[in-house]
Amino acid sequence: MSNRLAGESSPYLLQHANNPVDWYPWGEEALRKAREENKPIFLSIGYAACHWCHVMEHESFEDAETAEILNRYFVSIKVDREERPDLDAIYMEAVVGMTGSGGWPMSVWLTPDGVPFYAGTYFPKTARYGMPSFKQVLTSLAETWANEPEKIEQTRQSLIEFYARQNHALGEKASALSEHTRDAVTRTLDNAFDQVNGGWGRAPKFPQPMTIEFLLRHYHQAGDNRARRMIDKTLTAMAEGGMYDQLGGGFHRYSTDARWLVPHFEKMLYDNSQLARAYLHAWQITGNPLHRRITIETLDYVAREMTHPAGGFYSTQDADSEGEEGRFFVWSADEVWELLGPEAVLFGDVYDVTRGGNWEGHNILHVARSIEEVAQAHGLDTATLEGILAEARRKLFAARERRVKPGRDEKVLTAWNGLMLAAFAEAARALGRDDYRQIAIRNADFLLRELRGPGGRLFRAWKDGHGAKLNGYLEDYTHLAEGLIELYQTTFDARWFVTARELMDIALAHFRAEDGSFYDTSDDHEQLVTRPRDLQDNAVPSGNAMAATVLLKLGAYTGEARYIEIAENLLGRVQDAMQRYPTAFGQWLIAHDLAVNAPKEIALVGDLDAPDTQALFQVVFNGFRPNQVVALKKPGESSPIPLLTGREQVGGKATAWVCRRFACQMPVTEPAALEKQLRDEG
Repeated sequence: MSNRLAGESSPYLLQHANNPVDWYPWGEEALRKAREENKPIFLSIGYAACHWCHVMEHESFEDAETAEILNRYFVSIKVDREERPDLDAIYMEAVVGMTGSGGWPMSVWLTPDGVPFYAGTYFPKTARYGMPSFKQVLTSLAETWANEPEKIEQTRQSLIEFYARQNHALGEKASALSEHTRDAVTRTLDNAFDQVNGGWGRAPKFPQPMTIEFLLRHYHQAGDNRARRMIDKTLTAMAEGGMYDQLGGGFHRYSTDARWLVPHFEKMLYDNSQLARAYLHAWQITGNPLHRRITIETLDYVAREMTHPAGGFYSTQDADSEGEEGRFFVWSADEVWELLGPEAVLFGDVYDVTRGGNWEGHNILHVARSIEEVAQAHGLDTATLEGILAEARRKLFAARERRVKPGRDEKVLTAWNGLMLAAFAEAARALGRDDYRQIAIRNADFLLRELRGPGGRLFRAWKDGHGAKLNGYLEDYTHLAEGLIELYQTTFDARWFVTARELMDIALAHFRAEDGSFYDTSDDHEQLVTRPRDLQDNAVPSGNAMAATVLLKLGAYTGEARYIEIAENLLGRVQDAMQRYPTAFGQWLIAHDLAVNAPKEIALVGDLDAPDTQALFQVVFNGFRPNQVVALKKPGESSPIPLLTGREQVGGKATAWVCRRFACQMPVTEPAALEKQLRDEG
């Protein structure tokens, strides 16, 4: 018999629709029941691709005895963190504050007014490893609620005070933006860098695409070899490790060990969008063909497996299939030999396939030995071995496609789609891929058709057959605006720029805080126990950091000082935090670099497909040019982009202006002259 989750669209909620727990979705019905019956709320937050969420469901939420306790003493609410990042942020703060760490599944017990009084993450079915069983926790909390209300109230008051303190996270005063921040941050990153394996931190080790993007910018500006070393080591280690899908492309969520071998096998749209851009930019700087290949394979994976027929991008792919984590992705030596025959020896030497396996008796494919080393050992030239390996990967991939695939969360999230839109749009022009361009256009059309409502306001989520739902959050506006600006610079269709500006003007009107930063929720959002405001970058750029990034670009396009002033004020107030905790402020560092260097404004007038215009494009988009914005109009055309106002061709030729803060050099029509101006501007 199904519960109240059966009418929801979230795949995560639907996974729990047949639990014996009397689950409610978050909403007034559940909150009213808690108030009227004076029952505590059990709030469980997770997501569809979360392995331990599945474990807790099977152990506890499918268990009749556990369900009976929950149904008798609590009002149980299930939340998809990807649909409701506001609730996730609010209650994760409580989990970390009360326990010292966080994660998913998140388990929080609330008073009927939504204030936490007890919190944790995964609780086992039976007590082990010093952890109480879930039923023990439930029974103890039910008794405390009934018999010791003063304890509950004391904790409740402490959490109210805790939330009040958390809302004062910005520095009191903005400091002047300094170029020296880059050097200080690079020193900090170098000191924390894993010189052996690449990346930062110990196991579990997460990709840090925003940190890598900052280092790419720093190396591009300053030629700092420390930055280059960290970039090369990390990108190569991740691409050759088990965290990267060596057959199908795309990255798993993170590595459970320090050397990138054993992944947590779920794949997230947001990781792959940011990593695709990081590898693209690294290729533009270094020319390393590995970086180009990883970019293409990652985007091809998304196009193949993570794209709705209407154009939206799906959210996640599970770690589990057939009830086992990683089953879809791992191999036995016998399977490889059966498919490849004698060539399995060569494949195994490169990708570490052995009888004993490298993970729980199975083999996770990763590049254990270089092609050059293996080719020499077997008396082959590298080109021959590369051909053999390419055919082997094709055969294994085809065989893997016949396996039961991991589950897929097919909801479309606006913010995550904005990140992937930016990746496809930029890759389309950098790689000359018209198919990527078409994917980006279809995605933008889809998002603005299906996830934008009255007054230009955004929705958070869409699921096939259910339509858009939930108010958009700050990150939905900022991340989509970033994607649309990238798409504008690929197509030069002005509607994408106009919409990006409209979205940011809505964000300014409805998300601003009194101190000049932004809340994560709009001023007409549901009233919660606190109004969340996340300044740190996590796996996804924070809405505040992306707002600063996009506002600086809008300032360059429009000449409106208000956009630049808002961004620089934000950056000045987190500048100290960036230097102390750079891996938590990666997108802020990207925005800081954009602000300090004052982006070049490049205005072009010409026919998009004309040879003389294309010749100027070759200069403008040659290599890695992060700190510029580019606008184009046809001769005689009016444009809604202020940077193009009053500009016309010189001598009937495609013409370019290079400006900073709307102060422009003389117009040029020759590629060599344009190259010189861009070089002289630094």
